[in-house]
Amino acid sequence: MSCRWGTELWDQFDNLEKHTHWGIEFVEKYTKFVKERSEIEISYAKQIRNLSKKYQPKKNSREEDEYKYTSCRAFLMTLNELNDYAGQHEVMAEDLTTHIICELTRYIQELKAERKSHFHDGRRAQQHIENSWKQLESSKRRFERDCKEADRAQQYFDKIDADINVTKADVEKRCYLKARHQAQMKHQVAEDSKNEYLTFLQKFNKEQNAHYHTLIPHIFQKLQEMEEKRIERVGESMKTYAEVDRKVLPIVGKCLDGMTKAAESIEPKMDTKHVVESYKSGFEPPGDVEVEDYSLSMRRTVSESSYLNSQGESKPSRSNSRGKLWPFIKRNKGSGPEDCSHLPPEQRRKKLQAKINDINKEIQKEMDQRDALSKMKDVYVKNPHMGDANSVDPRLEEICQNTDKLQLDARKYEAWLVEVETRLAEKSDKHRPPSGLYNSQTTTTVNNNCVHVNRESPDGSYTEDHSTEHHLKSRSTDFDDDFDYEDPLPTIGTCKSLYPFEGQNEGTISMTEGELLYVIEEDKGDGWTRVRRNEDEEGYVPTSYIKVFFDTNAKDS
Repeated sequence: MSCRWGTELWDQFDNLEKHTHWGIEFVEKYTKFVKERSEIEISYAKQIRNLSKKYQPKKNSREEDEYKYTSCRAFLMTLNELNDYAGQHEVMAEDLTTHIICELTRYIQELKAERKSHFHDGRRAQQHIENSWKQLESSKRRFERDCKEADRAQQYFDKIDADINVTKADVEKRCYLKARHQAQMKHQVAEDSKNEYLTFLQKFNKEQNAHYHTLIPHIFQKLQEMEEKRIERVGESMKTYAEVDRKVLPIVGKCLDGMTKAAESIEPKMDTKHVVESYKSGFEPPGDVEVEDYSLSMRRTVSESSYLNSQGESKPSRSNSRGKLWPFIKRNKGSGPEDCSHLPPEQRRKKLQAKINDINKEIQKEMDQRDALSKMKDVYVKNPHMGDANSVDPRLEEICQNTDKLQLDARKYEAWLVEVETRLAEKSDKHRPPSGLYNSQTTTTVNNNCVHVNRESPDGSYTEDHSTEHHLKSRSTDFDDDFDYEDPLPTIGTCKSLYPFEGQNEGTISMTEGELLYVIEEDKGDGWTRVRRNEDEEGYVPTSYIKVFFDTNAKDS
């Protein structure tokens, strides 16, 4: 399809000017659209990055421990892939800005300058042809005026020449000659005006032909080429717009594949195994509860079921002894003896192993620094101008001291680890029937007033034989004590000790396995629960050593 603006739109100068101006505005409109799309991509990428950062595990927080589970690791992989996904949207925004916005902005300036130049040439040609037309019109009017004056002079001369009464006198003769001369002169002026008019007419026709058949078609052809180039450029930009999006699709697909792979890496059985590793205590389950024989003068042992059925009867009686309860400073979470003996055997083993691993890392770090300083010292020895070799010695000595201390700590923790692993191995190799508090196969000596029990403590070590005198008092003597003490804290439930505990630290209380105590303050997250034996014996015991039964209806002991 072929068309030429110069021949088909020769008289549409103003409309072409309006159309080309609209074309430039359209390019500006499309550029603005791409710019807003780029800003949206930047904003979206920023929000995605912030979302990924928000859910990343915080350093030195409890969340780091959660990522030993495959589901949590899969979630972390998803967050990382999402971060890369956001990066692709930033790449899109950058490509849109570089390949479309910047290019079109520069092209619009060139397009405006080219359009201005073409229409300047067109207006100049239009002005020239208009001036030529004005000259033609002026010569035409002058020729017309001169012709009219020549006609009037001729008519006057003809009138004088035809008058029969005119005499041949000198006066009349002079008038006759003057009129004839005037008529001849006017005819000559009219002839000159005619020649001038014909000249201008010929010139105008020539210029008009050149204007409408050469000059204007050339200018309009340039405008047509400019417009076609503009349209082609917009089309290329639209194609680039799609290609920018298509370019990142493979990488976006890889991000999505990574998310899918992360989801497929989740192993439920592995996560449940980690739960066992995290919370396994290493203790044997409690055995059967002995028959409660009221005929013996011994402290009644209340089973869990009897407590649940008759809670009121299981309250221990008050003792006349009033040991002073020293102020108890709560331990921070994770505090405890250096050998981790306050932890159950399995958890103690894991804790000690983690300590040894951390110490080995520190030792390796110190060794690396020592090697680096040794190399530096050798360089200084060989090249004294680079530095003083003796300046490295204090740091080397410090590293050696740190290494010796760390190795000493490592041997100490390894000894504790060997101890707990040995006891765990002995327990696993020993096949014995389940034992309870008063199991017949447990070494137990029952007298009228005391019970000797040899049991294992929760840390895996064996406690020394200890005898605790339990006096059985009737409920009628529960209130024989004086009431000169302060009101104790109300009970919020009861608990049953799962393992023996020796309260050697200030503010703690000892307990035997299977003993029933009152809970007066629940665990605040530090691993300790405050309990009461009687009105004057109360303190803190490890939460992991007891089984708690909360009762909102329990009354003050």
